[in-house]
Amino acid sequence: MTKRAKITVIGAGNVGATAARIAARKGLGDVVLVDIVEGLPQGKALDMNESLPVEGAGVSVVGTNGYAETAGSDVVVITSGIARKPGMSRDDLLATNARIVRSVAVEAAKASPGAVLVVVSNPLDAMCHAAFEASGFPRERVVGMAGILDTARFRSFVADALGVSAKDVTALVLGGHGDTMVPLSRLAAAGGVPLSALLPKEKMDAIVKRTREGGAEVVALLKTGSAYYAPAAAAIEMAESIIRDQKRVLPCAALLDGEYGIRGLFIGVPVVLGARGVERVIEVALSEAEKAELQKSAAAVRTLVDAMAKLPR
Repeated sequence: MTKRAKITVIGAGNVGATAARIAARKGLGDVVLVDIVEGLPQGKALDMNESLPVEGAGVSVVGTNGYAETAGSDVVVITSGIARKPGMSRDDLLATNARIVRSVAVEAAKASPGAVLVVVSNPLDAMCHAAFEASGFPRERVVGMAGILDTARFRSFVADALGVSAKDVTALVLGGHGDTMVPLSRLAAAGGVPLSALLPKEKMDAIVKRTREGGAEVVALLKTGSAYYAPAAAAIEMAESIIRDQKRVLPCAALLDGEYGIRGLFIGVPVVLGARGVERVIEVALSEAEKAELQKSAAAVRTLVDAMAKLPR
């Protein structure tokens, strides 16, 4: 009998609970939902379990306040931390979320030493560093969810502008998950047709700006929280590629070791994502302007990482 995969989601807030539900509905494996709030993960897991007979998914969801139930997980999705509120930048979350992410990464690594960690907590690129250092995992088994979300926003805005299906829009966003991200308009296309032939430059520039501010736009509208449907879907797309060894080419935050001229930073780049985590970083030929933008984004990530290093442990 084939053993089912196990996915742990740490954090039972909006992002975590939505990610757990998507994973269960897809039947990726048994799901463990972890949170420090007593009753919260248990209640949400029970509700999800009661929905699965209707939806025909033959997996289970367990809610817990500890880590014993997470033992032997194939993928651990870290969503823990406080969410952004209006007027807050992702960087404002640094001190609180660094402490939380370090703590949960240590526990997750003890319980599942062979897992791949998928980091979702913000500020994303810095939290990847926190999880990497705390877990002691090799670099290929710590990866951040950002590029898929940023690219999905880019594709959605382009599809809106053109009046076409987002499924037919291809795009790529590099760099840190924030205002310095680098949407590569030059490589974007709809049904294989370059966007440069479909949209005027000023429209493309507006879409790039909206993509960079996509998270803040949602925060401003919600007023009491931040995005969760799209981030959760993006995280589970990564988990699925890992669990099913699909070797998808996906834009993710990976620890670079000289690729793109960057070393020692988690930066959003296209990677091959499979059972071993990040199996390969794909280097895209960039224009001089794009290289400069990517270096600027890396510098912003470096500032956050350096600031985090000075925080009390």
